[in-house]
Amino acid sequence: MKPILAITMGDPAGIGPEITVKALSHKEVYESCTPVVIGDREALADADRFCGAGLSLHEIVGIGDVKDQLGVLDYMNLGFLAKGDWAYKEVSEQCGKASFAYVTKGIELAQSGDVHGVVTGPINKEALHLGGFPYSGHTEIFAEYTGTKDYSMLLLSESLRVVHATTHVSMREACGLITEDRVYHVIKLADEAMQALGISRPRIGVAGLNAHAGENGLFGREEIEAIRPAIQRAAAEGYLADGPVPPDTVFVKAMGGMYDVVVAMYHDQGHIPLKLSGFRLDGKTGAYTSVSGVNCTIGLPIIRTSVDHGTAFGKAGEGRANEESMVDAIRTAVTLAKVKFGI
Repeated sequence: MKPILAITMGDPAGIGPEITVKALSHKEVYESCTPVVIGDREALADADRFCGAGLSLHEIVGIGDVKDQLGVLDYMNLGFLAKGDWAYKEVSEQCGKASFAYVTKGIELAQSGDVHGVVTGPINKEALHLGGFPYSGHTEIFAEYTGTKDYSMLLLSESLRVVHATTHVSMREACGLITEDRVYHVIKLADEAMQALGISRPRIGVAGLNAHAGENGLFGREEIEAIRPAIQRAAAEGYLADGPVPPDTVFVKAMGGMYDVVVAMYHDQGHIPLKLSGFRLDGKTGAYTSVSGVNCTIGLPIIRTSVDHGTAFGKAGEGRANEESMVDAIRTAVTLAKVKFGI
């Protein structure tokens, strides 16, 4: 038995439909899972056209209708778009409404047990808000629609894994959110996430918030008042948590093999090293030669993985988007599903 995965195609005006079509042209995808795309026929057909993928689009009503065959793209058509209803590279209310519906349909399928997990393509937050959905991203949508209060973001590349204590908030707000309870719960989530990936006794490096991890209070007291007590609390319960480790060295240590995962205190503290480890840019052409990386929401009752990049409006509709991160996200969802469901 192979895991069945719902793949939401993302904002139609971005590169989501393109990287979906390209990813489902890979033989390895069909060897490892049964993918079902949630989106709109017109956007998928246009992506197939300008990519030259030559896939046969097969509309399904239920999961039992899938053909599960390389060269055939099984999809659920939510019918938000007709020809001319959207323009590549442009933020729109219609695309915001459509992309939100794709995501909630994926969640519904996972909650009902029709699929083993959801893989999400990139959405545009501005379009989402224009459509009437004031969420800051996928993570918050999944948390609300699954009734999850204790969750976090996990980023993975081939050489690094990072879990975030805070994500889509201002730096000023992030500092206020670093409490002993929050850091403690994220350490636990990091441990659970690594076990879900098959690591039985994860080694967790916990980053400091301030320069030099606060230098014993010289540069801030968050390490003394929140982060260190959280680590001590987790360690007393048997978690292999270490720190607070200065932020400028903790990721080097993780990539060197000292830690299986790093708990980062805020969005860019974790995202910058992760993208440095998985993204490669050709400075002469301005094209990315690698966009390896996966974004997961951990703590949910369902599996959710995603590409680790945005809608890339600048190249949308041109056929030059790199699908590597989408393939990685599918591969990670397969791994999680095998462990969770014993497939």
